[in-house]
Amino acid sequence: MKQIISIICMLPFVASAQVVKLEGAKVHQYKQVGETKLFLHVYNPDGHKDSDRKPAIVFFFGGGWNGGTPKQFEPHCQYLSQRGMVAITAEYRVKSRNKTTPFECVKDGKSAIRWVRANANKLGVDPSRIAAGGGSAGGHVAAATGNCPGLEEKEEDKKVRSRPEALVLFNPVYDNSSKGYGYDRVKARWKEISPMHNISEGAPPTIVFLGTKDKLIPVETAQEYDRRMKAIGSRSELYLYKDATHGFFNKGKKGDYYPDTIAKMDKFFVSLGWLTSLLNKKKES
Repeated sequence: MKQIISIICMLPFVASAQVVKLEGAKVHQYKQVGETKLFLHVYNPDGHKDSDRKPAIVFFFGGGWNGGTPKQFEPHCQYLSQRGMVAITAEYRVKSRNKTTPFECVKDGKSAIRWVRANANKLGVDPSRIAAGGGSAGGHVAAATGNCPGLEEKEEDKKVRSRPEALVLFNPVYDNSSKGYGYDRVKARWKEISPMHNISEGAPPTIVFLGTKDKLIPVETAQEYDRRMKAIGSRSELYLYKDATHGFFNKGKKGDYYPDTIAKMDKFFVSLGWLTSLLNKKKES
């Protein structure tokens, strides 16, 4: 009986220790905190070599800083890798599994960007062309890596930048004030972690997708973020989807907004010079 109880008690630990497996992705550990190991799931373009210098993107899943899975952005990674980018979907600590706060989520996000940049030569990545992306709370993590100073792991090499060169945000949480989302999780430290309130000169070019019936992120918040970005001279694109709700952008969701958001994301990277236009590709073929 004692043996059975011991096995049952071990099950949660075993489950949490398992690495998420995504088809076609290479797995790299980028961080360990105590017993918790965090991994990046990397999708490479066909024929990719370590000597290449491809643009890259790191996606962070949504889930209210409480749960979620890197599998959420598997379709986005598959698409962008086919287009010629190194596309990565990241694991990070969340409350349900790791008893963490949004601050640890952002620290993990910055660690992920820094690790990719530090290992660019091994990954075949251009260290000057690394984007961050995400949805909802994952969009917050991405936006915070691009806008919020500090929130770095003390032992990491700060000479290697943790700030991405571009942001792709899907109904992101970027106002953590009492008027925004998640204030109860951050309270007195809200300004430290709120991307909206840390926009400063040099903020990376950003594209945002939001549904007009999103009950978590008001349209007015997105418009204010867009205004603040443009006020400091940073590029900002905001796309509003009429009557769409939170999470509308995911593949397979009702309304099938996925293809349009993917197409706009593609054009965004083409405009940055990170991807070749699909029209040019058709002419070449």
